[in-house]
Amino acid sequence: MSVGAAPACHGDAPGAPLDRTLADVALIGAPNVGKSTLFNALTGGRRSVGNWPGTTVEVGRAAWSLPGRSVTLLDLPGAYSLDARSPDERLTRELVAGELAAAPPAVVVVVADAANLARSLYLVAQLREASRRVVVALSMLDVAHRRGVTVRPPALAAALGVPVVALDPRRRAGLAPLIEAVAAALAAAPPAARAVPPGMGEDELSRADERFAWIDATLTTATGAVPVRPTATDRVDRWVTAPLAGPLIFLAVMWAVFQLTTTVAVPIQGALGSLFDGPVTTGAERVLTAVGLGGSWVRGFVVDGLIAGVGMVLTFVPLMIIMFALLALLEDSGYLARGAVVADRLLRAVGLPGKAFLPLVVGFGCNVPAISATRVLPGARHRIMTALLVPFTSCSARLTVYVLVAATFFPAHAGSVVFAMYVTSILLILLVGLALRRTLWRTVGTEPFVLDLPAYQRPTLRLTASVTWARVKGFLQTAGGMIVGAVTLVWLLQAIPLRGGAAFGHVAPEDSLFAAVARALAVLFAPLGFGDWHTTGALVVGFVAKEAVISSWAQTYAAADPTGGHAPADLQHHVHAAFAASAGGATAAAACAFLVFLLAYTPCVATVAAQLREIGARWTAFGIGLQLTVAWTLGVAVFHVGRWLA
Repeated sequence: MSVGAAPACHGDAPGAPLDRTLADVALIGAPNVGKSTLFNALTGGRRSVGNWPGTTVEVGRAAWSLPGRSVTLLDLPGAYSLDARSPDERLTRELVAGELAAAPPAVVVVVADAANLARSLYLVAQLREASRRVVVALSMLDVAHRRGVTVRPPALAAALGVPVVALDPRRRAGLAPLIEAVAAALAAAPPAARAVPPGMGEDELSRADERFAWIDATLTTATGAVPVRPTATDRVDRWVTAPLAGPLIFLAVMWAVFQLTTTVAVPIQGALGSLFDGPVTTGAERVLTAVGLGGSWVRGFVVDGLIAGVGMVLTFVPLMIIMFALLALLEDSGYLARGAVVADRLLRAVGLPGKAFLPLVVGFGCNVPAISATRVLPGARHRIMTALLVPFTSCSARLTVYVLVAATFFPAHAGSVVFAMYVTSILLILLVGLALRRTLWRTVGTEPFVLDLPAYQRPTLRLTASVTWARVKGFLQTAGGMIVGAVTLVWLLQAIPLRGGAAFGHVAPEDSLFAAVARALAVLFAPLGFGDWHTTGALVVGFVAKEAVISSWAQTYAAADPTGGHAPADLQHHVHAAFAASAGGATAAAACAFLVFLLAYTPCVATVAAQLREIGARWTAFGIGLQLTVAWTLGVAVFHVGRWLA
């Protein structure tokens, strides 16, 4: 998976329109055959990769150096055939056919799974019915070998009438022969089209039968007998995809991931906090004093704004590295794809096909690419419904706040609390989905769920490191972009005095415009147990980006702390005191209510923009209202039930 698919929260905007020439090369193939991994290996790109279908829903594009020339390489969404059933498959067909530009790609590289060759060759059969330059890149040979399947590339090339290259994109093996084959295809004239028996006409069923017959003849010539004995993957899948054991195993694995993440990351986070609180803050103050700005508003902006706010967010980088690395290992091994099978039964209860699991699971990395990933669903109603449910998936940006709150109020059980938030996220998706089905979409139906589960593989250090770095880089870009903007806005609002007579930039936080606005809104959160203006202000800023909740807290309390304490321990002390004062003694209940409100309310402005692009303004506005209603109602219920139990 690409918990997330996009590697980090607040994903990329759609790329520029394609400007293809006859020198373009396109990668095409069924989902989960390694197209994006091959794309990254050939171009040095950082295309999102994941070991399940649905990762690529937009077109990847990069320069690719061939002998004597440079071409544009396209990574197209996965498709089993050119007979489109969903928006992403339709985009692939239109690009291959040249319907969106002056000319189709000059060479089409079909990435074929050697372990499931029959499914991959249907695309080749369709492409060969026209005079097209085609090269077959044969991947998953190691998996085929473990299954006892023998594929002979020379015989396969002779049967298909196109070059066939064996490679392993995960380990960067076989790339040079592929480069040579593509360069030779570009230099040669297009081959003659595959001869189709007369009488096929426009009868699609007859044409499909002919293609399957051609594929069977090809496999007989080019492959060895397929054994009937069960593989190791089959034996493991009997347990991890079982109706009862499968969900329990999945939950146990996820609990272990969160427990390990919090246990290892929290001490490192404290050390980084001490670095920003000590040497970084001291150094900045000395520099500002040396240039005569020590007592000015510039000092407050740099020290209490940027260093306190952005610095606090950056202390969560070790947490992100550990989390992303563990998830990348599970993705690369093939285990997370089994979640789609486990989730199929639950999703059908809310009227969604099992394929909806793919964008939903991407949402646990970032909601923005998850919204885009709804294009893998063929039905418009399914796409809208899934796009409305994606914001309830707990993205990695929320994780930073979970860890801080859990470490503050439940230090002995922080990992279990974070895990509970992800379980709550799943329950919210199911309950809201059921409510939508019984009100807006009573007649929505589902289709049979067909999914190619990848074979289990040994994760590679290169791919795990590449995926981890891509996601951490996205997190850092967020901290350097949207978070800096949010920190600057909060500081400006805190620098404007409304009472007390202080000058701009020297006002106490409680006398600022920021505090006045937050106090006006705090009355709405009093029933949830955290009607404190510091917390209310942080939640409002969190609408920009959930990491900004931490930066808002950090800079507000740093500006009010005469000792200048900016470390995580100081922030936790202030947050705990604020909740204790506003909750009337039910501090733990208020903390739980805050966590569920944070989970359920609108993730970020980037998610809203993605929804506008995919489902339109009307459904986006409905979704925001739904999220705020669910968040407030659930928060009130959790606080009052928790206070009663206490």
